[in-house]
Amino acid sequence: MAVAANATPAPDAVPVRRALISVFDKTGLVDLARALADRGVQILSTGGSARALSEAGVAVTDVSAVTKFPEIMDGRVKTLHPVVHGGLLAIRDDPAHAAAMAEHGIEGIDLLVVNLYPFEEVVASGADAASIVENIDIGGPAMTRAGAKNHAYTCVLTDPADYAAFVAALGASGGQTSLDFRRRMAAKAFARTAAYDAAVSGWFAASLGEAFPSRATLTGTLAQPLRYGENPHQSAAFYRTAETRPGVSTARQLQGKALSFNNINDTDAAYECVAEFDANEAPAVVIVKHANPCGAAVGTSLLDAYEKALACDPVSAFGGIVALNRRLDRAAAEAIAGIFTEVVIAPDADEDAVAVFAAKPNLRLLLAGSLPDPRAPGTTLRTVAGGFLLQDRDNGRIERADLTVATKRAPSERELSDLLFAFRLAKHVKSNAIVYARDGASVGIGAGQMSRVDSSRIAARKAEDAAASAGRAEPLTVGSVVASDAFFPFADGLLAAVAAGATAVIQPGGSMRDAEVIKAADEAGIAMVLTGMRHFRH
Repeated sequence: MAVAANATPAPDAVPVRRALISVFDKTGLVDLARALADRGVQILSTGGSARALSEAGVAVTDVSAVTKFPEIMDGRVKTLHPVVHGGLLAIRDDPAHAAAMAEHGIEGIDLLVVNLYPFEEVVASGADAASIVENIDIGGPAMTRAGAKNHAYTCVLTDPADYAAFVAALGASGGQTSLDFRRRMAAKAFARTAAYDAAVSGWFAASLGEAFPSRATLTGTLAQPLRYGENPHQSAAFYRTAETRPGVSTARQLQGKALSFNNINDTDAAYECVAEFDANEAPAVVIVKHANPCGAAVGTSLLDAYEKALACDPVSAFGGIVALNRRLDRAAAEAIAGIFTEVVIAPDADEDAVAVFAAKPNLRLLLAGSLPDPRAPGTTLRTVAGGFLLQDRDNGRIERADLTVATKRAPSERELSDLLFAFRLAKHVKSNAIVYARDGASVGIGAGQMSRVDSSRIAARKAEDAAASAGRAEPLTVGSVVASDAFFPFADGLLAAVAAGATAVIQPGGSMRDAEVIKAADEAGIAMVLTGMRHFRH
């Protein structure tokens, strides 16, 4: 039912005479309460909050003494009472509201200090369903929404980080809150309850096995405002979600300027890519430029892997992002510092490696603590006009047992190892993707072209350019293997790879012309294996 808007204008300054405190997180609580008590503010409180204040010597009135009703049902019901909600919702200057307050003995609540049961933390801890349900807060969100709705008269603090600003504002105004401050706190309060409800609904959907429920919500916490977005005329900000997947959002930045929009995007791409290569098997390095790998390698050491990755496309690596799958050591750091690099991200770093980068104050060094699991489930999101696309993260992984040899010649052991390396890398290259690899390193990468044959040719040309700059007689694509993220629709893309010197091919298969492509491979004497799994990345 629609309700007519009240014509009473909101006052700018509201004296804080009566406060209700009901918090789970008691950070900063006692200092805040003492500041209120020093100003003669009457403090109402509940349960653990009231005990904590009493033990600290702060005068407090238990809410049950005001409602004339005890806490019941193990504390599930304590503030859900007209005396509480009337005090939060009353429009003090409205004659009808004032009359109702007088008739029912309701006093206004000028300040509500509230935070919620730690539902998200309990879910993340792996608790059982009963414990999770018990941590769905009811009274807290109800009071928060009531006070925030009535921000014309009630100030709501939901974050301990705001206590100091509130106390300072109170001191500067003689014990009053301004309408602007109350509005900003109300906006923050509604954002908190929205995120809380989203977490609860998300947990229910997951527990019911609903990957894509009828309503999907996305929430995040502001990590940092950014100077601009992809381009200087675009504004932007970085938000963190509740996901704890290791990467740029969880990493510690040890040095360097603040990350830009493009830095964050590219660093995420680099770290997700390098995680494809098991740190327990071999050191790996991935260099990314504009969200595409321009070089990747595994090696006998991080230094060896970096040098091999850099050799793939040293021109594009300038100003790029470097991701490592192991703890950064001094030798690798010195090599990376040899050219201009925007960001380096690794699970950890030796002290002497950190010292090397200290001489490069503009280089950002991020330590993520661990690697993301490329096989772990999750979702990715992309916006479109009027909506968004939500899908499972591409956690597909091809192993040797998954391969089908399609040609007369099977790949050699060396070719097979390089084929798997190349296909894992191709998963992180924008489609149409072509990756040439040799001896555990990329030697040519073609990305984001409208035709696969163009990607094959571009990758081969880049390998020729790298050979020329290194003074080699022939490009490293000669004797290499080649990976395609999707099937070859025609034989021309394959023939371009053969012309570049590739001796083996890995591709998903599934084209109407598979027989034609396989025949061309046989005629060229190269080996071809099929994965049955595509890795488009748009």
